[in-house]
Amino acid sequence: MQDLADGLARDVLAGSVDLDDPYFYEKVAKVVGASSPTLQEAFMTSIRIRLAEKRGREFLEKALAAKRAGAKLPDAPREAEKGGH
Repeated sequence: MQDLADGLARDVLAGSVDLDDPYFYEKVAKVVGASSPTLQEAFMTSIRIRLAEKRGREFLEKALAAKRAGAKLPDAPREAEKGGH
């Protein structure tokens, strides 16, 4: 089931770019949840993980670029100080 949910999450996030709707996954979650709340939760977990990984990777790239340029390293966003799930 997790593989199905993760595959759907990957495809939905990619499709969100084409649809120009960064929150399209919320609509898909409602559709999935109407039939399977269990799959909906697995889907949303995959969405959260993939979005967090993307933000982490973007932060890493900014930090590396700043280091190479001899600039100040970026600060972590304030919400990151509070922790997560």
